[in-house]
Amino acid sequence: MKIGILGGGQLGRMLIQSALKYDDQFYTLDPASDAPCNNISHFTQGNFNDYETVLNFGKDKDVVTIEIEHVNANALAELEKQGIKVVPNAAIIKTIQQKILQKEFYKTHDIPSPEFQVVWDSNEKIMMPLPFVQKMNTGGYDGKGVQVIKTEEDYQHLWKEASVIESLVDIDKELSVIVARNENGETNIFPVTEMVADPKLNLLDFNVCPVLLTEDTQQQIDSITEKFLNAVNSPGLFAIELFLDKEGKVWVNETAPRLHNSGHQSQEGNTNSQFEQMYRVVKNLPLADTDAITYSGMLNLVGAEGYAGKVLYEGMEEVLKLPETYIHLYGKTETKPGRKMGHINVLADSREELMEKLVMVKSMVRVIAE
Repeated sequence: MKIGILGGGQLGRMLIQSALKYDDQFYTLDPASDAPCNNISHFTQGNFNDYETVLNFGKDKDVVTIEIEHVNANALAELEKQGIKVVPNAAIIKTIQQKILQKEFYKTHDIPSPEFQVVWDSNEKIMMPLPFVQKMNTGGYDGKGVQVIKTEEDYQHLWKEASVIESLVDIDKELSVIVARNENGETNIFPVTEMVADPKLNLLDFNVCPVLLTEDTQQQIDSITEKFLNAVNSPGLFAIELFLDKEGKVWVNETAPRLHNSGHQSQEGNTNSQFEQMYRVVKNLPLADTDAITYSGMLNLVGAEGYAGKVLYEGMEEVLKLPETYIHLYGKTETKPGRKMGHINVLADSREELMEKLVMVKSMVRVIAE
C-alpha cells in the first residue's frame, strides 16, 4: 500500500522504522526540509496546514494518516469524499485539534473532564475561580499553549486568543492510556503508564509502566476508555492523558489522535509497541497484543539550556554499556533548549530499580551543541 503521513517528525520516523519489516511504501509531508522522515520515506516538503497541498499529497495514496494533529482537516474530509481512506477520520481530527470542540466532546459523551468555560475573546468575563488553567483553542503541544493563572496579577498574562478556561485539578498522578481501534471495530488498550513531568519545561520527563493502581482507579479508567472508543466512531490510535486527583477521581486532561510520547517505552517494554499497533490500525489488520513484559520506563533527551546548533550527545558511550537500556535518536541535526532530540528506554525487575536506573541515565547524558 501507498501510505501517506502528514508530518515528518519523530513519530512518523518511528512508525516507518517499525513497519519496514512489512512491504509498504511510505510518503511523508512536512514543512522542514530536514525533518526526521526525510531520508526514510518518499518525502515532500510542504505545509500540512495548506488545503491544496494536503489534497495533492493525499490524492494518489491508499490511506492517509497523521503524526501531528495540527493539519488541514477540511482537506482530509475532501480526500474521504474522493474515496481515500483517512485514519483517524477527518471529523475526529477536527474535533480533537480544537480544545473547545474536544472539551464539548467529553461533555456530550459523559467522559469526566475538569469543569471549563469557553472564552472567545479577551472581552469575555472569566467565571472560573482562581487558580485555573488556560488552554489555547488551537496550536498547542508539548506544554505550549497551556498556562496556569494563579493570582489576580496573573490576569495580565492571559492570552487574547480563543481558549478553554479549565479548573485546576489537585493532581496526585498524571497517567496515560493508549487505545487502538481498527475498521472492523476490534479494540485494544495498552497498560496504563505514569507520566512524570519536568516542571520547568512542562515536558514529559519520565514515563513508567506498569502503574500500581487501586481497583477503583482502574475501573474509572476502563469506563473512560470504553466511553471514548464508543463515541469516537473512527479507527485510530489515541493517547488519552489522565489526571488522578488526590480524592481518587480520574479526569481526562486531553487526547491526542495519534502516536504519543507517553507510549515510547512500549518499544521494548511491551509485547508490541504503539508503532506496531498504529501500523496495524492503518492497514486494518488484526490488532497486536500489548501486554507489559516487565517494568519499563522512558526518559526524553531534550536540548540543554544554553546550547543551540549542531547537536552533540554527551555521555552516550557510557549509556551504551548499560544492560537493558535502549537509545532512540530522532535524526534531528540541530538542537535548541527544550527540543526533543530522542529518548532512552530502560527495563528493570521492579519499579524501584527502574526509577533508580532512569535517574542515573538522566544524569549521564546531556544534549549540547558543537
